Amino acid sequence: MILLALGSNIGDREGFLRRACEALDAVGATVVKQSQLMETPAMLPPDAPAEWDIPFLNQVIAVTTNHTPEALLACAKSIEAGLGRQDRGRWGPREIDIDLLAYHAERRDTALLTLPHPGIALRDFVLKPLAEIAPEWRHPITGRTAREMMA
Repeated sequence: MILLALGSNIGDREGFLRRACEALDAVGATVVKQSQLMETPAMLPPDAPAEWDIPFLNQVIAVTTNHTPEALLACAKSIEAGLGRQDRGRWGPREIDIDLLAYHAERRDTALLTLPHPGIALRDFVLKPLAEIAPEWRHPITGRTAREMMA
């Protein structure tokens, strides 16, 4: 299963998520499952500016594609740019954020890509929607299912 996390906390948040899914379909990453939208507080460091404290809409989707993980990541970054994402720093607000969570059971740890995404089990805004669409998905390193990680 190929899993991506989507998030937005600026402007038409729902529209950005919808357009990201449409753009993924257009580049050959067909959305086959998508979670409900979940509003969550922004994850921020203690010294973040107050204006960054804007709730996110988050979603996890499953896609099918013939793209390699690296090519899919490049497509995601291109889609972010095409939708107007501005670089406001690591914790800054985002028009759209697309993260590659897992690519089947593949494992990578390179400067470009870490698979599975190291934050899956640590972030409720990823884990809850993941468990909604794929409760039996198994983490390639820990072997735990999404349902087990939720417990």
